[in-house]
Amino acid sequence: MALIKNASPAWLVLADGQIFKGNSFGDTGTVIGEVVFTTSMTGYQETLTDPSYYGQIVTQTFPLIGNYGINSQDYESAKSYVSGYIVREWCNTPSNFRSEDQIDDFLKAQHIIGLYHIDTRRLTRTIRESGVMNGAITTEDPAQHLDLLLQQIQAYTVKDAVKAVTNANTKTYSPEESKYRVVLFDFGYKRNIRQELMKRGCEVIVVPAFTTADEVSALHPDGIMLSNGPGDPAENTEIICHLKEIIKLNLPVFGICLGHQLMALAQGAKTEKLRYGHRGANQPVIDLRSGRTYVTSQNHGYAVVNDSISPEVGEVSHINANDKTCEGVRYTNCNAFTVQFHPEAHGGPLDTSYLFDEFIAAMQKG
Repeated sequence: MALIKNASPAWLVLADGQIFKGNSFGDTGTVIGEVVFTTSMTGYQETLTDPSYYGQIVTQTFPLIGNYGINSQDYESAKSYVSGYIVREWCNTPSNFRSEDQIDDFLKAQHIIGLYHIDTRRLTRTIRESGVMNGAITTEDPAQHLDLLLQQIQAYTVKDAVKAVTNANTKTYSPEESKYRVVLFDFGYKRNIRQELMKRGCEVIVVPAFTTADEVSALHPDGIMLSNGPGDPAENTEIICHLKEIIKLNLPVFGICLGHQLMALAQGAKTEKLRYGHRGANQPVIDLRSGRTYVTSQNHGYAVVNDSISPEVGEVSHINANDKTCEGVRYTNCNAFTVQFHPEAHGGPLDTSYLFDEFIAAMQKG
């Protein structure tokens, strides 16, 4: 990494009053968000363009970010949704034949304020011990208005996240040869969900988050995909009501991440906020049927409460090997299964991509 001369100062201010001073890259100004960390060693482009990070200031625990540059082919969505970005070091001399740009220019273009040269290990320990907390990145000395800034930080909440990231229009994507038609709900979907479906011969119709059962039925799909997305799942009361009716269409349903949580809520289960969430490409998940452990990519701050799944509607199918939280549900009262992790992940392990094949098999059965 080349030496960065004349770097401007920047600060991270946490809700508990802790201040980390470092240097600025990307855009300038002040931004408030929920401070989280991801343990992924690669895939920073996928992180930066994952809509599930809406409203959050993302910290990379891996110490060097940007070494393979930026290329638009690896984006998970059309833009970045992170509120701010924190790294230990960033590389301004990327080396990769696919690189189109460097990370500093990407952040500037996306109007994302970045902070580097802080102790990210100390910050990560703080979040792990105290739990996720709000914070602000600022390129203006916070000492001048610290009391006001702390009030704003402490008052911040992530609201209407799905509304902020979903597309308003329906769009169809067709492979060269299509065997099935899948309606993909856009709660903030990642591009690779669509790609995995198309690779398996699916015509994918991406619909807005608030699409009704009647509107889905009019598209005559063979299956329904519920995507990932940001925010507190329980605040999406309108979507949850729609899902209760969509289930009655008796079509195969596959849910990922937020889609998994919303489906559970529609079936009468509960969700809870985790202390610091699961974010990274190395989360171990146990399949309770086979006993096999998979390495998975994850990005979520909420989880379905295990014992809130009624035996009359389904069963927990996967659990996190670390904290035993719910990582999957198979429903017995309808043709649906959902997982908390990302089987489509690129920039992460591909161990669980077989779940897309299970979804295809469910559509084959009709």
